[in-house]
Amino acid sequence: MKSFAYLKPATTVAAAALLAKHDDAKILAGGMTLLPAMKQSLAAPAAIIDLSAVAALREIELEEGALVVGAMARHYDVASSALVRTHIPALAALAGQIGDPQVRHRGTIGGSVANNDPAADYPAAILALDATVITTRRTVAAAAFFVDMFETALEPGEIVTGFRIPVAEMAAYAKFRSPASRYALVGVFVARTAGKVRVAVTGAASSVFRALDVEAALQERFDPDALNRVSMDPSGLNSDIHADRDYRANLVMVMARRAVAAALQNAGQGATKGQ
Repeated sequence: MKSFAYLKPATTVAAAALLAKHDDAKILAGGMTLLPAMKQSLAAPAAIIDLSAVAALREIELEEGALVVGAMARHYDVASSALVRTHIPALAALAGQIGDPQVRHRGTIGGSVANNDPAADYPAAILALDATVITTRRTVAAAAFFVDMFETALEPGEIVTGFRIPVAEMAAYAKFRSPASRYALVGVFVARTAGKVRVAVTGAASSVFRALDVEAALQERFDPDALNRVSMDPSGLNSDIHADRDYRANLVMVMARRAVAAALQNAGQGATKGQ
């Protein structure tokens, strides 16, 4: 690992100023990808800007029917938050499935979304829940944020500060994970919000994407059996040593059915508790 300047601002304004000042600087959130890349000499930034001292970026709040989650909220914070567990329990459940306890206590939602690893979990939730990505300069709709493998709509010098995530009527995430890395070979997040159904798939392609045929079927009838006549086109899906594209195409449908069933079950349990 090459030497670098270590910078630890206390505010997002200071962080943005440092990022503008240093031509070859990287933002450090949880460091789950950046630090291993640096150790393997795959990345050699001249400066690291650590956001861990920006307390405001760790907050989770409820505002006008949406959760506002700070970018530096750790996976553990999201999984254990009473607000998240009450209003979007599927998001809390997703966070609780990421990696192992060490990863969940270091990794952050902002780092995961900004990195846009093709097998990351959070992008599926952000896209399916029609969330808004908040940065130091603007807000970006989830549909416009994820571009391709490890590529997002973030511009040079722009920092993700948080997410505005609408509360769903019902939602669930189903994941078929690699037993070694616990990354998603395929993960499907299903959400019904304001009467509309959105389904986002991670792990299957170069970037998270919406399964429009699945959405159309569930829009007519929100039930696992509604997907019996739907299939996923394997062309364009990932094919590697872990799973070929045909296997992943089948997994998408299996995980979609499981997610719908879980969403219905969770909604039923919520209704029972409310009686």
